Amino acid sequence: MKLTIQQTLRNGVAAHKEGKLEEAERLYRAILQSQPAHPDANHNLGVIAVSINKAEAALSLFKTALEANPKIEQFWLSYIDTLIKEKQFDNAKQVFDQAKNQGVAGEKLNVLEAQLASINEPENVGSLSPSQQKLSSLLEHYQNGRFAEAENLATSITHEFPKHQFAWKVLGAVLGAIGRKSEALDAKQAAVTLSPQDAEAQNNLGNAFKELGRLLEAEASFRQAIALSPQYAVAHSNLGITLQELGRLDEALAIYTKGIALKPDYAEAHNNLGITLKELGRLDEAEASYTQAIELKPNYAEAHNNFATAQKELGRLDEAELSLRHAIALKPDYAEAQHNLGITLQELGRLDEAEASYKQVIALKPDYAEAHNDLANTLQELGRLGESEDCYKQAIALKPDYALAHYGLGKLLYIKGNEDLALENIVKADDIEPQSKDYELMLSVMRGRKARKENEAKVGNKSNISPMTGLISSPFVLNRVVEAELITCLYEMDSIQLDKTKRVQLLASGKDDARYGNGRVSPDFNLFKDARSIIQKLAENLTEIMMDAVKSDVYIYDSFFNILSAGGGVSPHNHLSALDKDIELGLGKQKYSLVYYLSVGDQNCIDPGLLKLYEPSEDILPCEGMIMIFSASRMHSAVYSGKTDRVMIGVNFYSL
Repeated sequence: MKLTIQQTLRNGVAAHKEGKLEEAERLYRAILQSQPAHPDANHNLGVIAVSINKAEAALSLFKTALEANPKIEQFWLSYIDTLIKEKQFDNAKQVFDQAKNQGVAGEKLNVLEAQLASINEPENVGSLSPSQQKLSSLLEHYQNGRFAEAENLATSITHEFPKHQFAWKVLGAVLGAIGRKSEALDAKQAAVTLSPQDAEAQNNLGNAFKELGRLLEAEASFRQAIALSPQYAVAHSNLGITLQELGRLDEALAIYTKGIALKPDYAEAHNNLGITLKELGRLDEAEASYTQAIELKPNYAEAHNNFATAQKELGRLDEAELSLRHAIALKPDYAEAQHNLGITLQELGRLDEAEASYKQVIALKPDYAEAHNDLANTLQELGRLGESEDCYKQAIALKPDYALAHYGLGKLLYIKGNEDLALENIVKADDIEPQSKDYELMLSVMRGRKARKENEAKVGNKSNISPMTGLISSPFVLNRVVEAELITCLYEMDSIQLDKTKRVQLLASGKDDARYGNGRVSPDFNLFKDARSIIQKLAENLTEIMMDAVKSDVYIYDSFFNILSAGGGVSPHNHLSALDKDIELGLGKQKYSLVYYLSVGDQNCIDPGLLKLYEPSEDILPCEGMIMIFSASRMHSAVYSGKTDRVMIGVNFYSL
């Protein structure tokens, strides 16, 4: 059977790695017979030619590979390195400049530049510069991953020639590659001190600061690199990453855009722009950026992975799965992509496949606490509670301050009946991340149930205690006088357009928002945390109403306002989350929804905003000041087409 070119290339690479150079050469040449410009075959044949001292032939092959595909970094590195070894320094410098113009970046290219710069130093003065042979050996050790040898030689050169910047650059690159971040920083600072006008050295220093979490210093170094070399697209990209990590997303967006303007085919910059757009909630634009990165660099595994995360957040799980499998095919040891695949398969309900994916992640990276935690979740869904508990404990052993693992373990232990230890883990999760509503909710519910059991026990009632208290009627309806000041206040508060709520809710909670059409809504679900006196008065009053309605203390999970204009509404939905639907925890039975109508707007229209309740079906025409409370599990909807605004406040809460 005749092999395809791709199969022949794979066989050639395998033979090459095994040292079977004659077999590899035969296979590469077979490819060139049908495709003379095949980039990989030309490059790999050039590598063989260098190894058998046929540099002239190698240079021709490297040039052909680059002409066929100038986007592969290794092609440039091989070509420049061979030109330097052949002492064709002018040609090497020209090719180096072409590589930079193509957006090629990284420590290896920086090392080559430093080597080219060192060539003009007076080699005959031993106290000023090391021999070219030493420098070439140093570069060869580094490029071939022989970091121990490279470190030893670089250290020796820096001791003998402390003012030779190239050795410091290589030493910094080597120490960074082996994870000795503080020492790498020292070496890179030395390189900058010796040559403050070296933009690449400033960029490298910025990377060292960023690796150590010293983001403001990293920002300063990247800005200095850009000041020295305004066309330096890599420094723009690195500055954007730093600003993104600092949470300054709008600034990062501007920097990435500028970097792309400088170098439109810079795939990494398009990918990073996509990450920032995704964090800003602009998922469609993020998708476009990831797509552009992949078009420019089809083998860019990270871009495929990031593309999948955007597809997943848009609810396109099948497409996300395909993108993740593509990323893994490109990079089989890509633990993050394998982990994301597990999450996607779990959301698709394919639990056995998700389990296998998480186990593959752990095989690749045993200390990946998040994978242990997600495997625990999957095993729990599969009913294997003992294995699930072990996985939660392993995640916590790897990462003691991992709030989500403590939370998961706490819920599991609660289901298994170990309430005291369960409460201990939920308390731990809440202490680590006190801003989490889910942790606070679970803690409040568990404490409330425990207190009611203890109270029942005191009066001698040993019967099973239901977690549910309940409404007298459903819906429970009453009226509250509306302050004009309250409506004015809502109009003055920050809001977002109603047609953007799907995206905001999707990013915030992982599920879509039922609201649609024309209008304005609160930007989040924490209205009652606003410090305005009128809002605090309302929160206090409505809390009393809720407590009286369900005859218990309450935990308020969501509070928000909606201002509906003509065409605004909510499609049929309920207010149960995935946590509420966990039958064994029983939270759904304790959850209720409240709606308070401040202004009903225009009711002389086709769709006056009836609150439609389902199962059983019931239509309610609200009036000003009306409050309705009903079970959060009950489906409901509303459509409004009036000429004036309808203003209401919503609350989702739990009885305790």
